[in-house]
Amino acid sequence: MLGEERAAAAVAIDPAPIKGIYYLPFSALRVASVALRRPSNRKGAVSLSREQFRYGFGNTLTEAGSDELFHRWAIPSPGKPLFEDAFANFSRNSPAKVDTKKARGPLLVTAGGRDHTVPAAISRATRKRYGGSPAVTDLIEFPDRGHSLTLDGGWTDVADRVLDWLEGHDL
Repeated sequence: MLGEERAAAAVAIDPAPIKGIYYLPFSALRVASVALRRPSNRKGAVSLSREQFRYGFGNTLTEAGSDELFHRWAIPSPGKPLFEDAFANFSRNSPAKVDTKKARGPLLVTAGGRDHTVPAAISRATRKRYGGSPAVTDLIEFPDRGHSLTLDGGWTDVADRVLDWLEGHDL
């Protein structure tokens, strides 16, 4: 949407890797394997167990905190986007292909330093991949946060940092 001038700016919160990101840490593969281990999941929905959710989303929280988020937010998710993303680098017309050199509005990429689902290395690689654009592309890393950084009790800290970034770009 940003590259198509449908938004003035964008914040990519712990974004899934786009085409061209080759390094996938073990933790990301472990989380994605829940869906990818069965080809039939491509056309269906995939649910995380409480333990899988804790590893992928609630790993920086207490067990009770992770369970609370699980009961509130965990829903079956479509498998198709996970498969498309997993095979993006092998697909010529992947939906995960992005023109990262295109002129666009400012982009902020966030990273949770302890995120198992989208490890900070993926967010840093994403920011670097967008670096060929003349537009502003920044990264804010939250070193002690996991993938639940916008859902758990510390979400206001994340929101404040994002709002500060937006204001810093007159948005």
